[in-house]
Amino acid sequence: LYCLCGCCWALRPRYKRLVDNIFPEDPEDGLVKANMEKLTFFALSAPEKLDRIAAYLSERLTRELNRHRYGYVCIAMEALEQLLLACHCQSINLLVESFLSTLRLLLEADKPHLHILATNSFVKFANIEEDTPSYHRSYDFFVSRFSEMCHSEHEDADIQNKIRVSGIRGLQGVVRKTVDDELQVNIWEPRVYHESPAEQTEVCFRELLGRAAYGHITNAIRPVLMHLDSHSLWEGRSFAVRCFQIIMYSIQSQHSHLVIQQLLGHLDANSRSPASVRAGIMEVLSEAAVIEATGSVGPTVLEVFNTLLRQLRQSVDYQLTGYYDNAGKHKTTSTEEKTLQDAVIKTIGSFANTLPVYQRSEVMLFIMGKIPVPGIYPALGSPNAGRMIQVMLLKSLLQVSSRYESSNLLTALPSSFLEPLLSFTLMEDPEIRLLVLFILTSLIDRRHNAARSLTAFDVSALELKEDGCSRQDNLFMRKHAQRLYRHVYLTCREESSGPAHYQALFTLLAVLTVELASEEVVVDLIRLVLALQLASSAQESLSVFNRCGVHAVCAAFLHLLSQLGPPPPLQQHVAQVVESRRQDAPHLLPEDVLCDEPRLPEGELKVDQSLLFVQSKICEALTGSSYSTHAERFNTPYTPQLTDEDRLSKRKSIGDTVSLQMDMDPQYCPDTHQVPTERRRMEVVERFQTAPFEEIAAHCGSRTSLLQSKLDQVFDLIIRPPPSLSGHSPPRSTPLYEMKFPDLCVY
Repeated sequence: LYCLCGCCWALRPRYKRLVDNIFPEDPEDGLVKANMEKLTFFALSAPEKLDRIAAYLSERLTRELNRHRYGYVCIAMEALEQLLLACHCQSINLLVESFLSTLRLLLEADKPHLHILATNSFVKFANIEEDTPSYHRSYDFFVSRFSEMCHSEHEDADIQNKIRVSGIRGLQGVVRKTVDDELQVNIWEPRVYHESPAEQTEVCFRELLGRAAYGHITNAIRPVLMHLDSHSLWEGRSFAVRCFQIIMYSIQSQHSHLVIQQLLGHLDANSRSPASVRAGIMEVLSEAAVIEATGSVGPTVLEVFNTLLRQLRQSVDYQLTGYYDNAGKHKTTSTEEKTLQDAVIKTIGSFANTLPVYQRSEVMLFIMGKIPVPGIYPALGSPNAGRMIQVMLLKSLLQVSSRYESSNLLTALPSSFLEPLLSFTLMEDPEIRLLVLFILTSLIDRRHNAARSLTAFDVSALELKEDGCSRQDNLFMRKHAQRLYRHVYLTCREESSGPAHYQALFTLLAVLTVELASEEVVVDLIRLVLALQLASSAQESLSVFNRCGVHAVCAAFLHLLSQLGPPPPLQQHVAQVVESRRQDAPHLLPEDVLCDEPRLPEGELKVDQSLLFVQSKICEALTGSSYSTHAERFNTPYTPQLTDEDRLSKRKSIGDTVSLQMDMDPQYCPDTHQVPTERRRMEVVERFQTAPFEEIAAHCGSRTSLLQSKLDQVFDLIIRPPPSLSGHSPPRSTPLYEMKFPDLCVY
């Protein structure tokens, strides 16, 4: 019998004998290396035998697997791996089918160590670069099985961890094997794999996304969105943000706008989801926009901002109704919606920061067009809704303008943008007025001086211009200066203004001085400040705090201005007044007023003349300097002009300013003796601002009647004939202006 078996074995094909010879008697001895070299040489010499060798090796492995002889199973897999590495040419396809079918057997077994063995073999196979890829192979089974391993729930924590890591590595191998790009790894170098499933997952995820072509980005992102939805992972935010950070850093930069579009579409799809979900998606959008940083939002820039503004408007509606659905079944809270609104505003700023300057200008105009303006957009819904939308959109505008840098203010602040923006300074809502001041300052402040400690009079901390005002800046001030001054003047006199408003007003004046100050502008700003000082002294209807706030702004501005170049006499006068206030009336200085807890005097506010800046002394201080050419402008005290934008607001009329200008004496240089006249003038202003409309109309009507009677007397004197020499008056004729002519006589 032994001889018969020996003869039969000798008659077997050579490739089978070579395969059998690689297995030792004791599996612990491992693969017989000398015989494995013979098998490899035979395979390379006769590549047509490769498919038979692989099939027989697979057969031996299956038989050993069924007998639970796992040592021989490992030897068979090692032999297959060595043959794959040795035959990395066109003939490798003859080995692959048997190799993959063998791996399936191991992965379908119920032994974790076999799963890990199969995965390691598959990873080695994935690292082999084939000359001619085979398009008929399918890796669906491996994707499914490796994914299942990633979610292993083995009772042994150490084994569970190893299985999960193996599953992730297997998926990574599928990615490498199915992409068209050349592999960037050296299969001969030993690889150190992460023991943490999370770390290995990130490596695999990055490699998958890094190899994704343009048309595959959507397919890569959609499962991520579904996973975050299914497991409610938006609300935690940190995990979702981390996922998309990996995505944005891994994909090719020119594809990043596709991710943004996917997220925006997903945000719209979740517009009726809880606020926490919407806020989570918004947080991801904001982080993705920061990472993108290339301005590749694509041709649909305004669509991006339109989507964000639509979410803002919906959130306001949800906040007011208390429900985030039309059916009124799902409740939301004001706190949750405010959190979302803050996230939207932050995201708007993040997107704007990725855009070039010209596109930011378009975005600012776009947002401004969305802000409801009284008189232009009558359908605001409830008053509270209109006010909330105004605040939210102005905050969004502030986010866009905060990092806007343009050398040309005519481009940054065109009339189509500046006029509706300034109209909001006439609103009664103090928050809206404060936001407008912040926006104006951020757009004009090109050297970021507003962030420095201006109220501390620290001029050395400012970044000053070394050259004169540019031609574009001069054009801007000639076109818009009076409008800016007027709104500063009116805003200073608002009763609802707080410390933040006066701080913002001073900062705006300081920025105007540093950025746009020519000699003409400096003179106009001094006139404006002196007019504010006079108004604060004469208008007793304002509260003590408001009057102190205006005096503090005047002091802070003139002190700053006196150190920026005007003649020393001006600096001496300002320093003298400031020192007098510091000793006798510290409540008129910014340190005591422009703070969280203003220190005000008790009772009525009394301001002595020695505590005021005197216009005649300022005129004298500027005499003999380059400012003397503009000294005549001091002869006309500043008075705000009436403009069309008053009709766009719901503020009380200030039409009295037109009549006030008629009373001005251009030849008179006012000083401290003019206070009674100006006080009377301010009383007239106060009457026009506070009196009922009927009273004002009756007053104007009586003046009209008086004017008409005077005109009749003038006409009567003009047409009265001279007396005759005889002393008899001729018969009185009908005045020409009362004669009626036939229609045919009129040409």
